[in-house]
Amino acid sequence: MKLLMTGNEAIARGVYEAGVKYASAYPGTPSTEILENVATYKDSILAEWAPNEKVALEASIGGSIAGARTLACMKHVGVNVAADPLFTFAYTGVNGGLVLVSADEPGMHSSQNEQDNRNYAKFAKIALFEPSTSQEAKDMLKEAYSVSEEFDTPVLYRVTTRLCHSKGIVNCSEREEVGVADYVKDVQKRVTVPAHSRNLRVKVEERLNKLRAYSNATDLNYIELNSKDIGIIASGVCYNYAKEVFKDNVSYLKLGFTNPLPDVKIKKFASKVKKIYVIEENDRFIEDQVKAMGIDVIGKDIFPYTGEMTPDVIRKVMLGEEKKTIEYNEDLVVGRPPTLCSGCPHRGFFYEIGKRKNVMVSGDIGCYSLGFASPYNALDSIVCMGASLSVGHGAQQVFNMKENNNMRVVGVLGDSTFFHTGINSLIDIAYNQSNAISVILDNRITGMTGHQQNPGTGYTLQGKEVKELDIEKLVLACGINHVRTIDPNNLKEVNDALDWALKLDEPSVIITRWPCVLKKFSKEDKEEFRGAFKQKCNVDKDLCIGCKLCIKSGCPSISFDKETKKACIEKTSCVGCEVCSQICPKQAIYKGDK
Repeated sequence: MKLLMTGNEAIARGVYEAGVKYASAYPGTPSTEILENVATYKDSILAEWAPNEKVALEASIGGSIAGARTLACMKHVGVNVAADPLFTFAYTGVNGGLVLVSADEPGMHSSQNEQDNRNYAKFAKIALFEPSTSQEAKDMLKEAYSVSEEFDTPVLYRVTTRLCHSKGIVNCSEREEVGVADYVKDVQKRVTVPAHSRNLRVKVEERLNKLRAYSNATDLNYIELNSKDIGIIASGVCYNYAKEVFKDNVSYLKLGFTNPLPDVKIKKFASKVKKIYVIEENDRFIEDQVKAMGIDVIGKDIFPYTGEMTPDVIRKVMLGEEKKTIEYNEDLVVGRPPTLCSGCPHRGFFYEIGKRKNVMVSGDIGCYSLGFASPYNALDSIVCMGASLSVGHGAQQVFNMKENNNMRVVGVLGDSTFFHTGINSLIDIAYNQSNAISVILDNRITGMTGHQQNPGTGYTLQGKEVKELDIEKLVLACGINHVRTIDPNNLKEVNDALDWALKLDEPSVIITRWPCVLKKFSKEDKEEFRGAFKQKCNVDKDLCIGCKLCIKSGCPSISFDKETKKACIEKTSCVGCEVCSQICPKQAIYKGDK
């Protein structure tokens, strides 16, 4: 059976065909669709969203110890969160095979940093695969489980944005049912107290030697001899980029298994060509190791160290050429920066907090990161998932050391991010009793990555109804005594809550509770949510004075007509949240029909 599949879909198919029994992940671009597609194989695989990446990997480790083939997948920064269990599991090895998919993002299309997670495989001393196409994404995944079990190692499976989201024809096979291996208690292998870990450390090095022999023998690493003048060493999608530019006019060493590198094949390739280029995203992962073998190669001394190594980049660097494109008048192109959707429940909060003086707003990762932009200009920092509250706590403690301090700190994060790692940060605030203000923007779903379920939605990934985690009760249980839940579309409620929190000299939490405007409502959602978006807002042209204050709400449904000098509302996108009507000083904006 042949299907057109993205890399993410192909990985999910490979998981199915490999006989995997259990999979866990936390959503994050560009990895999200992997588990969403794995979840469709309900009869064969139990797939779960975890609260964060560390928990996802730990749950998969547990499944592996119990004897099943398991999967954990996440975006590149998620591996930072999961690094603690990864490094220890690299010592203990597996029972059932375990693959950790790291979806890296050269170019930072939707990430706060750019990192090359191949370094994790070298650092943790585990096997590393890098597929180049959707077909390889499926096939190599199956081989990765064989390697995991044969060499007693977790496997890092590195893909990048272009592979995750581009499509290719994939030959699919039937599922290979792999039984659950027997569980045998083995304290020496699995209980990592120092006395045991010292012995395991030696075995890690022995395993690397065996993996190096595999790397030199496997067909995943192969030589294509076309020219004696130029050779290219490439892995992952960079191999495709190079092929697009040079086709068969140069020789290639195509690497699909990259830790340990195939030193024998690399030296053999070097003996066949006069000049070698290493093309890779983003670090000198291959280049530095090849140079350490005494082989002279050209890499990051000419190629950029950041961004995607696209065919255009390669063509310009190596050939000094640029592919012709359609010429157009760039002055006519309108900039379209990302913005909060019409009816976004975060809009009212950012509109009000952005006007506050002597307030530092510590932001987080999610749709609400857009609160930094105009017209809100409301965020002062973003670090990583769950950091807003702890960063806010530390900043508030230092501000409080200053004489005559009048600075207050507000930490802002979403419901899914709160469950991810924000809970720990809130406990830090409660325990150490700073007067930082924490705001949890509960839009009833994991919004930024495409509306995945989370512990606060009442459903699992595969649709099972579960008890909805009550954020207010959880906040109280963390030791916070001052909690308010408000409707963020009601600007008076927002302002009253901020005034209340700013007057307190103790920790406080404001929960803004209103569903994402794009959310598919569940039967548990309140009727007030369901009925709120049935009518649109309108502008009374006779009352509108053209002051443009409504434009400052940042709603993309509102514009200003330069001819009539009046505000306009686009009916097809307006959802009737009424934030704009509360801003209007002349009550010129109304909901429904007059």
